[in-house]
Amino acid sequence: MRSHPSGQQIPALPGHRSAALAAWTRAWRAGLVSFDEVLDETTGGEDHLVLHPDGTEESLASALTAASRLAPDVIRVVLPAAGDPRGLPGPGPFSAAALVVGEGVVLGGAFGLVPEEEAAPGPGVPLDAADRWAGTRWHAHPLPEAPVPPEPLTLAEADHDLTIAMTESIGALRRLDVARLPPELARGLTALRGEDGTGPELPVGYGPRARRLSARATTIAGVLALASADSSGAAVNAYETGARDAALRPLAAAARRARAAAINSPLE
Repeated sequence: MRSHPSGQQIPALPGHRSAALAAWTRAWRAGLVSFDEVLDETTGGEDHLVLHPDGTEESLASALTAASRLAPDVIRVVLPAAGDPRGLPGPGPFSAAALVVGEGVVLGGAFGLVPEEEAAPGPGVPLDAADRWAGTRWHAHPLPEAPVPPEPLTLAEADHDLTIAMTESIGALRRLDVARLPPELARGLTALRGEDGTGPELPVGYGPRARRLSARATTIAGVLALASADSSGAAVNAYETGARDAALRPLAAAARRARAAAINSPLE
């Protein structure tokens, strides 16, 4: 978990594993970072395993050798959500799995990787570190034979859409009065207007605009994740809670698209 400037703890974002893997694998294929750097930056020293459809399992390092001949631009992250399948290659096991988890990595036309959902303890049940496998299992899925081409979204377009969504969401929250975020979260959103925010460091090869957009979108997504964790907010009934969520939904979509556009942008 990360800390927001307000002091609140921001949950790990959906997509953070796939975004890191896609960004560093792209930089590796562009010859800008070493293979060891990819593993260091994406695994954090934990075990990462890949489970194939036939039931066989191998290390992530071994599985990535299949990407050793791929061009950077055919490696990309997808951050879909229900009703927003942007970036998915079309119907199939990869798209179905990525929609459930909210993330995935497309490795050319060969296959895609989707991480398992991160386990969380039940209410009141502590998670004993000694009983938890500290690692990630990725599921490899074949891609459609005729994949849907990704819808292009430039950094400028993604940045513009994110700014508009921010302005509209803040305006909608103010009009809703009680059906808004808790004050500290509302202040967090307002403070982000026009700021870069903070986010995970991208590898060598990403330009300043991609870095700024990634950082800003990641911070916004973090604030929204914190708001989601406090689902009641300042709303006093189900109608107002729904209205608040509806006001934030376009901003969440714009932040997802901006994060993906930054990670998938051409390397310099």
